[in-house]
Amino acid sequence: MKILLIALMVILTSCFYFPFEFTFLPSGMNTKLILAALGVPLMGYHMVQMNGIRFSKEILVSSLIAIVFSLIGLYSVDYNYSEDYSYATYITSMWVWFLASYAVVTLIGLVHGYLSYKLIVNYLIAVCILQCTLALAIDFVPSFKGVVDAYFVTGDRTFLEEVKRLYGIGATLDVAGVRFAAVLIMIAVILSKDDKVRNSQITAAIYFISFLVIAGIGNMISRTTSVGMLIGVFYLVYALNLLKVNVNILNIQIWKIIVLSMVFVFTIGAYFYNTNKEIYELLRFGFEGFFNWIEKGVWYTDSTDKLNTQMWIWPDENDIKTWIIGKAVFSDWFAVGTDIGYCRFIFYCGLMGLSTFILFFIYLSYSMWNKFWKIRHLFLLLFILALINWVKVSTDIFLVYALFLSLSSPYLYERFYIESEENENSI
Repeated sequence: MKILLIALMVILTSCFYFPFEFTFLPSGMNTKLILAALGVPLMGYHMVQMNGIRFSKEILVSSLIAIVFSLIGLYSVDYNYSEDYSYATYITSMWVWFLASYAVVTLIGLVHGYLSYKLIVNYLIAVCILQCTLALAIDFVPSFKGVVDAYFVTGDRTFLEEVKRLYGIGATLDVAGVRFAAVLIMIAVILSKDDKVRNSQITAAIYFISFLVIAGIGNMISRTTSVGMLIGVFYLVYALNLLKVNVNILNIQIWKIIVLSMVFVFTIGAYFYNTNKEIYELLRFGFEGFFNWIEKGVWYTDSTDKLNTQMWIWPDENDIKTWIIGKAVFSDWFAVGTDIGYCRFIFYCGLMGLSTFILFFIYLSYSMWNKFWKIRHLFLLLFILALINWVKVSTDIFLVYALFLSLSSPYLYERFYIESEENENSI
């Protein structure tokens, strides 16, 4: 029964982390909204249990910044006579994500009887492995693809088939890539900072093999995954003191596991790369930059070339009003002509909005740094991921922070959260 409940929670966590719509439900009714609706009575019940309304300082301050950001967007909409409310209602979007995450974290706590940051990360790893498996199954098994396409809505499927991209259920393009990237960073931090993981060769191997699988298949779905992969690798090198003369025995053991895991996974990958045409093409796409670097001595991809030569579009230097407050255009891609996040934010709400949005993530990272001290570096790395990601697209990663905000909410933190993980049961 416990195994079935855990499997169900992996599915529900995927419904949060990679939301999707059912074809038989009204358009716009996705799994994120359904979970958020569930989060409302759960939070209400917990407030009754606490005999009052209690929110953490972190959620109150971040909500205040989100309100300011929304007001800037709303002013831009009004000033420019626009009807594009993409970020003018960001406070609503933030709370929908938070309520959905609250429902997921609460249910995880009820299933396991405790909560910890590692338990949440474990579920996210399982979800990413699930989505990678689903993506390959959809691509290689036509009958399975037919079932998925018949019942689940995942992005613009016509476009996905035109560009021949892998997709899971709710996991597609850059949105999936940045969420895979966030989980890769989490794995790197857990491997570096969690002594229980570091002391178990089998557990450490499972974590790093998961890192390699998500990095490999994730890049086939979206090459944005490589950002998290590179941040994770650099962090492992830094945190495990690889470049120092004096490396302790425990770190040497971790590096041995990492090397053996790489040999194991790369051997399997090399076999399919040389024997399966579809895997060959998927790997060539996912790691195009690395293949060009090895074969031609220059790291580049078609998308990065286009990004550097065609996508950096800014307002006219004399258009001071747009630079300050924007033009409130975001949803209409042709009105801006670029996917680059920084450019799109400037065109929507100007430097005022962009700086407020950056401040929003600075506060989230700072507050979670102080709340979860053992894995504090994770939140700095997530902030760096957001800044790098906006060079390519404007994907919002608040949902990643939302899980930790929920974990630190008064009722769940006091009833379920454990700082010591000696008695944890692995999922």
